Amino acid sequence: MGRIALFARGTSLIFIIAVSVNYAWELAQAPLYAGMQLPAALWHCFVASLGDGLLVLLIYAAVAVVVRSLDWYMRPAGRAYLAMAATGLLVGVVVEWWGLHMAKRWQYSDLMPILPATEVGLAPVLQMLVLPPAVFAAVRRLAV
Repeated sequence: MGRIALFARGTSLIFIIAVSVNYAWELAQAPLYAGMQLPAALWHCFVASLGDGLLVLLIYAAVAVVVRSLDWYMRPAGRAYLAMAATGLLVGVVVEWWGLHMAKRWQYSDLMPILPATEVGLAPVLQMLVLPPAVFAAVRRLAV
């Protein structure tokens, strides 16, 4: 298989797995957002998970630039994990802050724990810290 085909296969798997696990996370954290009840939450969470899949691809690309490898997830090292965590934290805080304060696309319920000094929810920030390593590990297992 050529390099382009391997790249396409890898990024496709990343996106598909990222959307799947993020959909489950979005549904689980739905009660932390105001007005997010079933059945409307099913559609809203699915749309959000598509965006989350793109954010995971952004994290993939950022790490690829830092470690100078397109298949870094096959043999991740300390630098890759550090870049993944830093990018995930930045993406999580910025996207959540933008959606909450600038675009006003969502509001928190009283159940959402707030990340100190950021005015954003802890759950969506953790989402971009916890799920990307799991996604890349799943892709690594499926790619062999």
